[in-house]
Amino acid sequence: MIFLAFRYLFSKKKQTFFTILGIFFGTVAFVGISGLMLGFRGYIIDQLVNNDAHIHIESREEFLSQHSLDQSIKFPALHVFWIQPPSGRKDNALIENPQQWYYRLKSDKRVAAFSGQLTAGVVFSVGKSNVSSSLTGCDPYAQVKVSTISKHVIEGRFEDLATGGNRIAIGEQLQKRLGVHLYQNVLVSLADRPATPFKVVAIYKFGNNNADSQAYSSLADVQKVNNTLNKVNVIAVKLVDFSQASFIAKTWGHFGLEKVESWDEINGSIFNVFAIQDFIRFMSTGSIILVAGFGIFNVLNMTVMQKRKDVAILRSMGYTDGDILQLFFLQGLMVGLMGTMTGLLVGFLVCKYASTLPAVHGPIDSGAGGTMQISFANGIYIQAAILSMMSAIISSIQPARTAEKLTPIEIIRAGAE
Repeated sequence: MIFLAFRYLFSKKKQTFFTILGIFFGTVAFVGISGLMLGFRGYIIDQLVNNDAHIHIESREEFLSQHSLDQSIKFPALHVFWIQPPSGRKDNALIENPQQWYYRLKSDKRVAAFSGQLTAGVVFSVGKSNVSSSLTGCDPYAQVKVSTISKHVIEGRFEDLATGGNRIAIGEQLQKRLGVHLYQNVLVSLADRPATPFKVVAIYKFGNNNADSQAYSSLADVQKVNNTLNKVNVIAVKLVDFSQASFIAKTWGHFGLEKVESWDEINGSIFNVFAIQDFIRFMSTGSIILVAGFGIFNVLNMTVMQKRKDVAILRSMGYTDGDILQLFFLQGLMVGLMGTMTGLLVGFLVCKYASTLPAVHGPIDSGAGGTMQISFANGIYIQAAILSMMSAIISSIQPARTAEKLTPIEIIRAGAE
């Protein structure tokens, strides 16, 4: 039966060839576009997971409502009528009991490292250059464990902040705007307090303008500038397994009033973009495969019409309805299989070639030799094969059923007409 289906299929070679091309191009497009998009996604997730902490514990965030002060009023709150209901934030700018969190984190085996931080909005000044940005105080040795900042230092050493004495590490964008160089002084001022000189001991570059416009110093030095000794407003936590971040953050959220967020919750908008990307990917490549399916449907319908006499002969030889159905269904299956297999192979080679192309300054730079990061996940090829073969199978069912219903008498009458 397979040999006979093969003979029927290639009795019209050009027609069959262009039908296979439809499935072929659809499969190549799916593999290529998916490899590019998922490679970009993998790069972004890698940056989010490795460049920063997996969980942030921050000062509590509470908003006032009409009944927020009910417990503070001595007489029944039912007799209180607000002309202007209370509103705004009631949160504390600092974590109230960081030592309790430190003790809890030290005893949790799921925690790889943590770093208490104090971030303050300051003004950096060098000569006539003034730049408003943020200064983050941290334990330098703990900070290099919860983030990859030490790998992004292009001048000096980040760990030199640990010696204290008003030392600072600044981002490349901030360095350019201030026009300052390594080991020069920068004046740091907060609100109406006098400026404090800090010596630049490191310059880092993440490739992100926002991150590269900020600065780091030792926690004690920032606490002095901010006049909040022994206080922090963020605790950055690195986990042994980052995939548990969301679950752990929800669990820790019940331990106190502090806001606990995992890396995927903080970057929820990015994952929404990924969902839109998936929709576009399946719609664009799926439409190509769908058109190819219509091609298979048309070719098989024409084959059924052209081979009616052959069907009559086969039926007279004893071929059953199931045999005729199988004969024409196998033709569509063979077209889908050939188009899918060649498409997967060529799609893989296209992705291999794309992974060698330079991506200097691009968002999909793999960081290894400056080439594009392309995903070769098995799921891409499995999805492409399923979509292509499903298109071929569904397109083959109706023509095969039409051939199955033909009887020798009907064929003879149609030929007589």
